[in-house]
Amino acid sequence: MKTMKRLAALVAAGGAYPLGACAQTLDSGDTAWMLTSTALVLFMTLPGLALFYAGLVRNRNVLSVAMQCFAIACLVSVIWVVFGYSMAFGSSSLNGLVGDLSKAWLAGVGIDALSGSYPETVFVMFQLTFAIITPALIVGAFAERMRFSAMLMFMAAWIVIVYFPVAHWVWGGGWLGAMGFRDFAGGAVVHVTAGVAAVVIALVLGNRRGFPTTPMPPHNLPMTVTGACMLWVGWFGFNAGSALAADGAAGMAMLVTHVSAAVGSLTWMTAEWVKFGKPSVLGIVTGMVAGLATITPASGFVGPLGALVIGVAAGLGCFFATQFMKRKLEIDDSLDVFPVHGVGGIIGLLLTAVFSATGLGGLGLDEGVSIGSQFGVQVLGILVTAAWCGAVSLVLLKIIAIIVPLRVSAEEETEGLDLVLHEERGYNL
Repeated sequence: MKTMKRLAALVAAGGAYPLGACAQTLDSGDTAWMLTSTALVLFMTLPGLALFYAGLVRNRNVLSVAMQCFAIACLVSVIWVVFGYSMAFGSSSLNGLVGDLSKAWLAGVGIDALSGSYPETVFVMFQLTFAIITPALIVGAFAERMRFSAMLMFMAAWIVIVYFPVAHWVWGGGWLGAMGFRDFAGGAVVHVTAGVAAVVIALVLGNRRGFPTTPMPPHNLPMTVTGACMLWVGWFGFNAGSALAADGAAGMAMLVTHVSAAVGSLTWMTAEWVKFGKPSVLGIVTGMVAGLATITPASGFVGPLGALVIGVAAGLGCFFATQFMKRKLEIDDSLDVFPVHGVGGIIGLLLTAVFSATGLGGLGLDEGVSIGSQFGVQVLGILVTAAWCGAVSLVLLKIIAIIVPLRVSAEEETEGLDLVLHEERGYNL
């Protein structure tokens, strides 16, 4: 409950972030931890996610995926400085729908400005890394077939119209946070938005040539495993860093994050072993990502018992969602963004309501709030976030398609995006 008390004090004082410390005194320990967490979260995207995704595609598209992750990091960073930070964490406007532009160009964010017990510059950079990885996750949905120019246009518009407002709703003093919606480190803000956008893009673009009849195995699993290991380590900054202090809340968030990742890996591996007869390296690392995504919204509210159950739910839920989407619906979300991140985020948000209860090992619900009422708030937050993201993503794609083609031609897809779009090869053998 310590973290939630900091929330109440900060909001009462007009603070911007729902999990920040209320004391306006610099603490070197908190500052050091937040600097470390910031580096860890960026490490998740560059190089973690870039390597994870690059290994999963065919060798003629390995550079295109890495290029997309890298370019998104650069693009989002510039938008964040100009007005993104202000839209997400400026003073609420339009009845809590979005932040105002009082902090555009990082106005007032000087060397002496504090965000709780550490410099506001560190908070700006920490939150920027979340804004970077969210659209980068979507890359897995359209891998091997989307034009680079269309991707840049979509991501620039999507981060502004979807990510910044949703971040404000939940973390910036907006209406969902005011209702008591619980999302510690990004179940809705990061994983639901990325997952929903992914499935919309996959449907609009259509399947890759040959899917689902032609096998499209990863071209470099060691690269994928390396990236997965980086994601696991970096996720400690993602979740434990969201405590915004070097304290017990951060320690518990780190513990439950690790437990859920481990259990998710073993659960996915076991389900795959039973269904297909052999456990795979791809399966165990994908289960790890599912466990991490699912614990993300709950990591500041649950204990080890909750983490164990959430890990099992992540492994089973995301495994069967992946099978259903690819084999039954035949939707080519190339690298399983929606079934892993979208479904995982939804499961985690719902189970947050259950395992926050002290009777189930959690850190406690707010006074006067029952598991049922909290569950209702979580459902509302999921539905609104998914509906807004889905509608906006669809409209953006339709508009961009009028300006430039969304997809490469069939011949270009066969040749590979590395040569067609970047005139480079990943391998010269």
